[in-house]
Amino acid sequence: MTPHEPENRQEETSDFGFRRVATAAKPKLVNDVFARVATRYDLMNDLMSAGVHRLWKRALIDHLDPRPGMRLLDVAGGTGDIALRFLARADKVARARPGKAPAQAIVCDRNADMLRVGRGRAVDRGRLQNIAWTEAEAEALPIAPASMDAYTISFGLRNVTGIDGALREAARVLKPGGHFLCLEFSHVVLPALAELYEAYSFRVIPLLGQWVAKDREAYRYLVESIRRFPAQEALGERIHAAGLERVRVRNLSGGIAAIHSAWRL
Repeated sequence: MTPHEPENRQEETSDFGFRRVATAAKPKLVNDVFARVATRYDLMNDLMSAGVHRLWKRALIDHLDPRPGMRLLDVAGGTGDIALRFLARADKVARARPGKAPAQAIVCDRNADMLRVGRGRAVDRGRLQNIAWTEAEAEALPIAPASMDAYTISFGLRNVTGIDGALREAARVLKPGGHFLCLEFSHVVLPALAELYEAYSFRVIPLLGQWVAKDREAYRYLVESIRRFPAQEALGERIHAAGLERVRVRNLSGGIAAIHSAWRL
């Protein structure tokens, strides 16, 4: 200990659900959660939301407006759901505009098990070209500056240890005019819905996790992580502080989820 170092200095900590853990330990804890549930992750999304998450993702893709030649970076997108939707929509547009370069997607996730599921899904759909898979942290992307037309992160930002660092990385990799989109569980804005949603989240979702994914604790963490995530306005301020402009938010299903949109100017 140096003479100027306070004796009661505490190790830096971060939220892991409702627990406080050492910041250095959080990435492994989150990684372990997703490694355990990777093979049932998309099935659980269907069950937890009664399929509504598909409508939310469609809204995200509609907002993104995929076109031939676009380059998308989908962060925390291990199972490939957003990237495959993006490419399918861009291909549909390309068929009406022959001669255009194909769209390309890079899926980035820190969890190898989630990426394995995504690669398998892409192969099953015959999607072997124009998609790449990268294992990396959202706070340290192996992507060149100003190289991407769009950046998406869906139901992943709340699991990132350094949210502000991840947002700065998003701004760094986007081209001028590039589009940032974050789809995430958020804070309910309808009082009549809030109490019902609270009961469902803490009573039903962990039980579904136990029955379907054989992991109650993983889904208890996921519910708790939603409650710890910044509310819509606060997240919008952090997106702007990271260097992105024209921040807008669209609540979905009364604020159960929200899409934050911004641009790299």
